[in-house]
Amino acid sequence: MTAHVEEMQFQAETRQLLDLMIHSVYSNKDSFLRELVSNSSDALDKLRLESFQNKDLGADTSDLHIDLEIDKENRTLTVRDNGIGMSRDEVVDLIGTLAKSGTAEVRAKLKEAKDAAASEELIGQFGIGFYSTFMVADKVTLVTRRAGEDTATRWESSGEGTYTIEEVSDAPQGSAVTLHLKPADDEDHLYDYTSEHKIRELVKRYSDFIAWPIRMQVEKTTGEGDDATTVLEDETVNSMKALWTRSKDEVSDEEYTEFYRHVSHAWDEPLEVIPMKAEGTFEYQALLFIPSRAPFDLFMRESKIGIQLYVKRVFIMDDCEELVPEYLRFVKGVVDAADLSLNVSREILQQDRQIRAIRRRLTKKVLSTVKDLQANEPEKYSTFWGEFGRALKEGLLSDHDNQETILGLSSFATTQSDEKPTTLAEYVSRMKDGQDAIYYMTGESRQQVENSPHMEAFTAKGLEVLILTDAVDEMWTGSVPEFDGKPFRSIAKGAVDLGDDEAESEEKDAQKARFADLTTWMAETLSDDVKEVRLSSRLTTSPACIVGDDFSLSPQLEKMYRASGQPVPKTKRILELNPDHALVTALETAHAEHKDDMALAETAKLLYGTALLAEGGELDDPASFAKLLAERLTRTM
Repeated sequence: MTAHVEEMQFQAETRQLLDLMIHSVYSNKDSFLRELVSNSSDALDKLRLESFQNKDLGADTSDLHIDLEIDKENRTLTVRDNGIGMSRDEVVDLIGTLAKSGTAEVRAKLKEAKDAAASEELIGQFGIGFYSTFMVADKVTLVTRRAGEDTATRWESSGEGTYTIEEVSDAPQGSAVTLHLKPADDEDHLYDYTSEHKIRELVKRYSDFIAWPIRMQVEKTTGEGDDATTVLEDETVNSMKALWTRSKDEVSDEEYTEFYRHVSHAWDEPLEVIPMKAEGTFEYQALLFIPSRAPFDLFMRESKIGIQLYVKRVFIMDDCEELVPEYLRFVKGVVDAADLSLNVSREILQQDRQIRAIRRRLTKKVLSTVKDLQANEPEKYSTFWGEFGRALKEGLLSDHDNQETILGLSSFATTQSDEKPTTLAEYVSRMKDGQDAIYYMTGESRQQVENSPHMEAFTAKGLEVLILTDAVDEMWTGSVPEFDGKPFRSIAKGAVDLGDDEAESEEKDAQKARFADLTTWMAETLSDDVKEVRLSSRLTTSPACIVGDDFSLSPQLEKMYRASGQPVPKTKRILELNPDHALVTALETAHAEHKDDMALAETAKLLYGTALLAEGGELDDPASFAKLLAERLTRTM
């Protein structure tokens, strides 16, 4: 028997309402099922809690679950639960709120919530999640009975300006939402939601880890040949295996590996598993993985952050960029928060202090895990650094709060060993008496750096130099001043003081006076290319080298900027001469005796060009240099 049917008017016109749902709230029509399942899960949670608090509730909690019922013939999909249900007043207040509010007010609230990062309240306040069903259905019917009450409520609307509400007496405890589906239209991303395969896909994607069983009747064939019969059986279509809710002792390595492959879409095994649980002001659980192999797109622009976001086990989004900094983009896993500020469709994360706090904690946890590997599992750390070291070093530029930690976790090639990299702490422990800086040189390859003229004096004195060949090294070395109180110093920039004794200092002063005329003349002759010519303290076998000022761009960094399309003005650098090299001493003698000899200018240009090539630089006019070199060689034959 049914009671009086009451028809009520929408204050917002149907088209405005649909426009709001499709364009202002949801970007994916598939989201309707996530919303309905999430509402059912909340209803089951509430029933279990209320049954604990009220022993006289009289509700059946023996088999709490969610049912998905497909009727292909009538093209309907029903989402049913035996949860807390709703009274008539609750239906009007919760489900009917949007209808009473008016589209203009809803739009205003949406804008206000976006600005205030408080829009999570709108989900319940305006019943937005429930109304997502109108994206896929021509008519929606809700039948619900609150636990502990005898009568149920039936709500129905076709989205044409009115809805009806009535009491019914023969409904089970809980809620059932029946969608009378629109025709499928793949071009409009409106799929056939009577397809068992499609429903399974959506449950697996959005609701696989819901704590309650999600059941669906499926056709199964028993017997063979003429004896074969088709029967309908209930099947649970979600796994309910939220590994992040279980302690590490309760989960096998095989389960972690399977789950890692599920969330990362990779086939390697995780290098390290990082479970987390935070209670207090911001409650969340996380299960993160450090892969054992870098993905092929790690350094591509389209590379995605690997963290999935859940709220109360409900999938919200893939590749949540707000949860970890970009330099940790290789980390995979899930974060499941108890409550977050989301927009009304649960699809877009608002920037708020909760997310910032979670991001800080996740970052520190990942970095501390790498530190543990470095200290206790050197083989794993070596694997990690080989795969992800380049990415981690990006944090030296972008994460000033953790810059010192990242420096401590980093390893670098060094002249100390051809194979084993070194940490900065190890480098500092080996510094010679009187050495006050951490020496380094950047370049395109180890071979180029080792063969550079800049390295000669450091090799001769046994001073260790870091060999930095990653592109990011060119960037961070200019912005990170020191480690453990020791400044970083490029051996290819500025003047070099290697702690000469008194006799060496006196000899250099004498050489400076002797070569003063030559250096002044060469600076004038090469004024288009160099800002200064001076004697060098860093050369032992090469005749000359080119160095920059302390804060000038390196040649490699200039190349990077030009390759990215950024104009870089020509930087004049300093030409340093080796006063002990036969070519330089001969040039000094020739200049003293024949100042006006045109061949001296040619020699100066060749000397500059060979110094530029020795450091891996590029000549402004290679053809002119080659022609000049050929002419000089011809004259020697």
